[in-house]
Amino acid sequence: MESALYGPDGFYLRPEGPAGHFRTSVHASPLFAGAVARLLCRVDEALDHPDELAFVDLGAGRGELTAGVLAALPPDVAPRARACAVERADRPAGLDPRIEWCARPPAGVTGLLFANEWLDNVPLEIAEVDPDGLVRRVLVRGDGTESLGGTVEGADASWLARWWPLAPEPGLRAEIGRPRDEAWAAAAATLTRGLAVAVDYAHDRAGRPPFGTLTGFRVGRETAPVPDGTCDITAHVALDACALPGASLLTQRAALHALGVSGGRPPLSLASTDPAAYVRALAQAGAAAELTAAGGLGDFGWLAQPVGITDPLLVDVAHHEEQ
Repeated sequence: MESALYGPDGFYLRPEGPAGHFRTSVHASPLFAGAVARLLCRVDEALDHPDELAFVDLGAGRGELTAGVLAALPPDVAPRARACAVERADRPAGLDPRIEWCARPPAGVTGLLFANEWLDNVPLEIAEVDPDGLVRRVLVRGDGTESLGGTVEGADASWLARWWPLAPEPGLRAEIGRPRDEAWAAAAATLTRGLAVAVDYAHDRAGRPPFGTLTGFRVGRETAPVPDGTCDITAHVALDACALPGASLLTQRAALHALGVSGGRPPLSLASTDPAAYVRALAQAGAAAELTAAGGLGDFGWLAQPVGITDPLLVDVAHHEEQ
């Protein structure tokens, strides 16, 4: 998985970038970047308006979210913003010069670290129950052919026992998420103060899929996860396992509603008084509905990890629910 995604001919280093193969919330609508910009402003308030306010976009693709957030910041915040797009691919041509392009998140920053659909591409191993009820590692060749290897032992076995226990039923699978837990802990540790947020396809311990979620994507279509560098290889994230003490878990629908993204239709009276404004508002409502839709993007998980501050997202969610 590491080689197929990030090796010399890896999928994420291809010139077309992820947007050439699949659509994330970032690509669905600029409303998403606007909501993240509002969250950055909430973090700024919680930090009492520091001289430098970092926005770290972890797994930045080609910098689309970073650029959108910068464009949406109000005049009192934008001059203090330090924008860092973290990606293994080369810096794309024409990117806003204010954006730093980094291979890893900068350490010791104050602000918001935002990882949109990053953890699902942190490489992990797959476990499967064999005919004797033993939990073994799944091995894969370059053409996608699978076989079973040795038994899962040590720290990985402990992780499975706690977070994804497998019944002794042949064919059941689990994705060993320990590398993602460690990757998230390391990412959050780069913040001196602020908020770290991970957004991803997710499941929790009560609802782990019995045969796992490993799959591939190529040019907008789901495909077999063949590790040859021509497709994305992804698996949903056990966000509850990644969460550190003090974290909150919520859906994208709840998070975006709290950040002002609503799929409600504009009043019909606006069509008579200002038809152009009505059409614009109607288009925005449609985009917001897609970002928050049940059974779609709205079901994504948001893991919010405050570092040295009160979680401004959780406060916003509570206020929205009261309203």
